[in-house]
Amino acid sequence: MAPRQQVAPSAPNATKAQPQSVTQDDSYILGAGDGLDLKLYDAPELSGTVEVLSDGTASLPLIGSVRLTGLTLSQANFWLTTLFRAQMQRPDLLLRVVRPRPIRVAMVGEVQRPGVYSLTTSEVSQTEGAPSTIISGLPTVVDVIQKAGGITLNADLRSVILQRRLPGETPAFKRTRLDLLALVQLGDQLQNPLLFDGDTLRIEKAEQPVKEAIELAAVNLSPQEITVNVVGEVKKPGRLQVAANTPLVQAVLAAGGTDAWRASQRRVELIRINRNGTATRDLFALDLSQGASNAKNPPLRNGDTVLVNRSGFAVASDAIGAITQPLTGLVNVATLFRLLNP
Repeated sequence: MAPRQQVAPSAPNATKAQPQSVTQDDSYILGAGDGLDLKLYDAPELSGTVEVLSDGTASLPLIGSVRLTGLTLSQANFWLTTLFRAQMQRPDLLLRVVRPRPIRVAMVGEVQRPGVYSLTTSEVSQTEGAPSTIISGLPTVVDVIQKAGGITLNADLRSVILQRRLPGETPAFKRTRLDLLALVQLGDQLQNPLLFDGDTLRIEKAEQPVKEAIELAAVNLSPQEITVNVVGEVKKPGRLQVAANTPLVQAVLAAGGTDAWRASQRRVELIRINRNGTATRDLFALDLSQGASNAKNPPLRNGDTVLVNRSGFAVASDAIGAITQPLTGLVNVATLFRLLNP
């Protein structure tokens, strides 16, 4: 009869999740899909590769099915030594990870493409409108943000929450707050920890417009190119490809500038569709001397529409034209009738 499944006792630190800091030396937690190597020094014939199955168990010689998921390597070594001691006098063993499973990370909040991402040691990532980047080595927080297309204009890089599972059979988690602004401005690599399977990363929404938005547009966490619509009284209306966070005034200039007498310099509208399906419509004055400003010359987002309205003179001119054009046609018909009937 096959030995029954052996289950490790619960780890003492996994009974309740408490907010605490995540560091680079967190222990790897075994899970389904890991390829392991078991070496029994006094019984080499029992040594070999071990696969953690989808139910979290692995089949081992002498002791049968053993649940390993949720354990660190040191915990698994200790647990297996305890089990083999019932079958061997000196169970001197070593368990190693030789083929780690893909890392699945949930990326939510203020990124271009929220979702669950599977990461390996060899990846190709690409923020919106930027060249693709080859990622080699263990994935980090920055890697998954790039994989998700980069941050949005509302991202609060000072408030990035990383949630990580604790060792143990019962799911329990710890959370920490990262400051990615310190990473991109000061190069603080402690704010860019390695990711583990099951991590959840949330980028909070800034309560106020991010004052560093223009500066952040240049870093590799942001989309590099966006598509906007510039319509109305401009010389080349239509869809434009511009750099991310391009200010409103610069987008109007990229569309050839305003039509000198037809455009209303004080009535330029920014129409924006939000993620929840609502739309906002704000009015700005076109001031070529105004630098980038959330209040007067806002950075644009992908999909924004800039509408340059007509001036009062253009409205009156168009109204007169609409009235007189049919009359002109009548005059031409009457003249043609007289010529045909002298």
